[in-house]
Amino acid sequence: MKNKQMININNVTYEYKSEDENLVAIKDLSLDIKQGEFIVIIGHNGSGKSTLAKHMNALLLPTEGIVEVKGMDTQDEKHTWDIRQIAGMVFQNPDNQIVGTIVEEDVAFGPENLGVKREEIIERVESSLSLVGMDAYRFKAPHLLSGGQKQRIAIAGIIAMRPDCIILDEPTAMLDPEGRREVMKTIKKLNKEEKITIIHITHFMEEAVDADRVIVMEDSKIVIQGKPREVFKQVEKLKKLGLDVPQVTELAYVLSKEGINIPADVLTVDEMVMKICQLR
Repeated sequence: MKNKQMININNVTYEYKSEDENLVAIKDLSLDIKQGEFIVIIGHNGSGKSTLAKHMNALLLPTEGIVEVKGMDTQDEKHTWDIRQIAGMVFQNPDNQIVGTIVEEDVAFGPENLGVKREEIIERVESSLSLVGMDAYRFKAPHLLSGGQKQRIAIAGIIAMRPDCIILDEPTAMLDPEGRREVMKTIKKLNKEEKITIIHITHFMEEAVDADRVIVMEDSKIVIQGKPREVFKQVEKLKKLGLDVPQVTELAYVLSKEGINIPADVLTVDEMVMKICQLR
């Protein structure tokens, strides 16, 4: 599944143009994302993460270079509709994405606009809500739900459009820890069980631990990429970029500096417990 290309970004530069100045948000950036991958993109505000995400479903078009989604050039207008069906997008604030007065209406909104037949819409709404664990809330008003529940409804609305890829632009930024756990559980399930390609932008480093690949952006470019262990063991380099690492990895780093034989690439509490027990 992961040997097929989902998104190809080739030497892309993007400038925000204004009367006063041109701001380069992405500079000569190249990135290939394979079908079925779980990619996490991190970087501080202004690094270019969100601008990159919006190129992946043709919300923005490159100033220079080419972006292809399943071989379709985003700058070719005849492909725009197909690209946005293939690559759905979930944003930071769930309230900005919910349009229905009850949950099932909201989830049905996308398929209705695609002209899907009523019988299939009903099936899509049911299956999408089940996938995100929200089927019990089908007839509830969205404004009565928690932040995490609203975000899962927003994700269900995207799933109902049957995308191959979901791009999530800091979907947990406005949520409490329980809401973040709910959304991350949903994202991982969609990737592992439904084989949906996930591109997840976040500033919570713990959310990157289970990714196939972590992309670190700084000053409009990719500066580090690799498996989570490869990326997060570079503690000092990440700190120089103004970024954190998962708390357990930070602890491993501190213990190692104190002369305790703990590997630098520990990512989870269970791993840390096992490594400490092995010291005896």
